[in-house]
Amino acid sequence: MALEYMLSVSARLGLEGVCADELRRLGFDGVQAENGRVLCLSDNPGIARANLNLRTGERVLLRLGRFDAPDFDALYQGARGLPWEEFIPRDGAFPVRGRCLDSALTSEQRCAAVIRAAVGDALGAKYGLEHLPESGVEYLIRFFVFKDVMEVCLDTSGEGLHKRGYRALGVIAPLRETLAAGLVMLSRYRGKDPFRDPFCGSGTIPIEAALIAKNRAPGLDRSFAAQRWSWLPSQVWADECERAIDLEYHGDYDIWGGDVDPAAVELSKANAVKAGVEELVRFEVADATEFSPSEPKGRVVTNPPYGERILERKEAEKLYAAFGRAWRKVPKGWSLYLLSSHTEFERTFGRSADKKRKLYNGMLKCDLFQYFERGEGKK
Repeated sequence: MALEYMLSVSARLGLEGVCADELRRLGFDGVQAENGRVLCLSDNPGIARANLNLRTGERVLLRLGRFDAPDFDALYQGARGLPWEEFIPRDGAFPVRGRCLDSALTSEQRCAAVIRAAVGDALGAKYGLEHLPESGVEYLIRFFVFKDVMEVCLDTSGEGLHKRGYRALGVIAPLRETLAAGLVMLSRYRGKDPFRDPFCGSGTIPIEAALIAKNRAPGLDRSFAAQRWSWLPSQVWADECERAIDLEYHGDYDIWGGDVDPAAVELSKANAVKAGVEELVRFEVADATEFSPSEPKGRVVTNPPYGERILERKEAEKLYAAFGRAWRKVPKGWSLYLLSSHTEFERTFGRSADKKRKLYNGMLKCDLFQYFERGEGKK
């Protein structure tokens, strides 16, 4: 019988349902969306499959235990009782990181120290060592205590899943790849209709749209922490990579990104090359206030400047108003999904959204303003 684990996939607030749907489509059972995460059952291949394929998940954690921890004694006893020897070898390194929220245990640093002591004592007793060398592969332990209930996990991802490997560092006001993918998925884009982003910046939204249209696993060009773990065979990762590649689509897609800044357009083109989608997406220098697609229908998914980060608030409002005037001339078959934190966006844009969805860009609370096919009303 295959081993079965509980995975806890962290997700951005507002995207938990999207992430849950991804996991179901990937064949996971017991999928349950909660605030900030999605739980599911998994086996060894599932750990690799989730890391390689998830577009909106932030990190794949393997839950080792969940127990009451009203004080540090209970924390130590609960942590020591977990089956560490099944996962961490005698030379394994085991740093600990975590968060405390609304609990008697408020010191994250002390919680980490207590868990490290418990793990060290448990492994030392198992391997007959007074001092563990921790000279081998890292097994990062993550904990989260909420209302005195402690969860302890192993981080199978390593770097966050948003780090696909295609985007240059140091980009101003970046939109995280996982959020960009979530916006595209919420627009229900599947590669059939024309796709446009008139405020493309570094190209993240069009690139994620191309990966979705192609059904290319976003994690194929990076590595994960669990690939180095002795109990998770390398063949599992090879098989899941091959499986993902076999499921890719091969077609022609109409995906475009525009930006008024030539440097941003050049950066977008370079990022598309790194992502392997340069033949699927076009980037051009273009002014969003003159946006005028000739096709009768399509989707626009975009993330214009908010006013907090790049432009001053009044400048942002002028930009929204000008884009709104352009949008009112767009053919009725087009829909718009626009992310902004600006509280006066609808007023300045000149039309109330058909639907809004609260999302977070980093720590910044935003709305996804959704305008369905012009003149067609709500779907």
